[in-house]
Amino acid sequence: MGKIIAVCTSERKGMRKKNVGEGILKVGFGLEGDAHGGDWHRMVSLLAMESIKKMMDKGLKVGPGDFAENLTTEDLELFTLPVGTKLKIGETGIGEVTQIGKECHTKCAIFYQAGDCVMPKEGIFIRLLEGGVVRVGDSIEVMA
Repeated sequence: MGKIIAVCTSERKGMRKKNVGEGILKVGFGLEGDAHGGDWHRMVSLLAMESIKKMMDKGLKVGPGDFAENLTTEDLELFTLPVGTKLKIGETGIGEVTQIGKECHTKCAIFYQAGDCVMPKEGIFIRLLEGGVVRVGDSIEVMA
């Protein structure tokens, strides 16, 4: 079982997200108030703190939200979860993994600073099956 360590949103696409501490997961949209929300297969993005630490080890000053992820997790190796895996998020949220990684069409500032970026390889995307409130400190777990 993992833990949510940041709940992040941004007003516009193409910018780092800010940890807002809690949010509402809305079926058919994603994380309420986030620019990337919409009725598509990438409603919510997730990245593990362990992945972010790989970039920190390269000397970057980065943290939760800096890779434009909505939920930063800990103690769950997200990128190893197969597409179709269901995740219980907080008390009532349920998401289904729809994509592992993504293609970066434009290289971001992080790529130019480090020569690499972890989100395209280790970030995952989910669509929401059930909504609800998600908060820093909530559990996130793979459903059997």
